[in-house]
Amino acid sequence: MLKQNDFASSESERKIVITRVFNAPRELVFKAWTEPKHIAQWWGPKGFTTRVTELDFRPGGRSRYVMTGPDGTEYPVKGVFREIVPPERIVSTDEFDEGFEQVINVELPQGIVMTAIFEDLDGKTKLTLEIVHESASDRRKHEEMGVVAGWNSTFDCLDEFLAQQIEQQHNGFTLTLPSDREIFITRILNAPRRLVFEVWTQPEHVKRWFGGCSTMTMTVCEIDLRVGGSWRYVLHDSSNGNDHGFSGEYREIVPPERLVSTERYEPVPNSDSLNTLTLTEEEGKTILHIHIQHQSKEQRDGHLQSGMEVGLRQTLNRLEELLQSISTVSG
Repeated sequence: MLKQNDFASSESERKIVITRVFNAPRELVFKAWTEPKHIAQWWGPKGFTTRVTELDFRPGGRSRYVMTGPDGTEYPVKGVFREIVPPERIVSTDEFDEGFEQVINVELPQGIVMTAIFEDLDGKTKLTLEIVHESASDRRKHEEMGVVAGWNSTFDCLDEFLAQQIEQQHNGFTLTLPSDREIFITRILNAPRRLVFEVWTQPEHVKRWFGGCSTMTMTVCEIDLRVGGSWRYVLHDSSNGNDHGFSGEYREIVPPERLVSTERYEPVPNSDSLNTLTLTEEEGKTILHIHIQHQSKEQRDGHLQSGMEVGLRQTLNRLEELLQSISTVSG
């Protein structure tokens, strides 16, 4: 009996438990936790971005994520899955990968095992994260590194991501990857396609919705809407003072149905893609399709990892808001 109590006490001293209830169904939370395209959009504390360099989601499979801080410092972590019970439970090791100790400059805790437990609460999800260390001293080291604050901030990011996913389900937003070089986006807009095409192609309207993020201001909006004509947008980010230039050439124009153009992100050489916008009207609403054809898989993946899905979602939300305001005034 004493041995059992001693073991229980020892485990409690080695364990960190973090809990959060998310206003989203368990299947969606589990999916967000386990699919690379979703993980890259929320994993890590606020201000961090994450690359998923390996994810073999099966018992014995390996994972590796590289978190990048606001200053550009990279924090690689890896693990091996020990147990997977969809959508209820995931057990894996949690290791600091080579190079992590050089940027943290502290003695890192070892032998960490992390268990994520997903519980259904009438449509909501209780997520419990149990982090067990080899020793109580390793647990204290981990706490001193800010693990609790880091995971709470990460859960804030997950909460925002889940809310966006639920909103997407309502407005029909989807992003798929038909091939190694393609991205295909769908979104339903509550406006006739004539108006959508007009707002998409006239500078006085584009200035009001393109860019999405609240820290971005459009300083240049040039549109020569003819086959062979060019377009150029520049966004200024007030949070860091950076300018982001986008430009291209119109290849095909069929109002109000179709628009084909090239697109180049000016800071990145040889980043040209071919973009096709297709608008289909059904019962007064417009189904918007954007097909992006990149030159290589590496270019496509770089586009995805830049946060384009979040930015595009925000941009299309602002487009929807502008369309509604115009429809209200004209009505």
